Amino acid sequence: MAFKINKKLLKSSHHIAELRLCSLRLHDNSKFPWVILIPKRKNVTDISDLNFKDQFSLMKEIVYVSKIMKKMFKTNKINTEKIGNLVPQLHIHIIARTKTDSSWPLSVWVVKSKKYNQSALNKILKKVRDRFK
Repeated sequence: MAFKINKKLLKSSHHIAELRLCSLRLHDNSKFPWVILIPKRKNVTDISDLNFKDQFSLMKEIVYVSKIMKKMFKTNKINTEKIGNLVPQLHIHIIARTKTDSSWPLSVWVVKSKKYNQSALNKILKKVRDRFK
């Protein structure tokens, strides 16, 4: 059986790029610059389920994506979160935060999300895809 992305993640995000270990996706919430890393491994729910090499690769990809997000969205704060209560498949949220965003200084989950309109979605997807080519 091949690796598959959870249906909830597919429905709430858009493909950006394939990294060595992870699939990189844009989370469909226009309130925050927000991407998700999903390791391309079957039956993995926690970082500890990955072998050591994959754990190391995941950390490298988290740092790599975080640095690009920080620079691209001109922010000093990146939130990196792994929860998995609603979607058990291992996935890491990387969110560029600013002191003027709609939930600062609280979590991004305390405000109702807002999907991108088609024009804004096309624009941000092009921007992030160009950076991750």
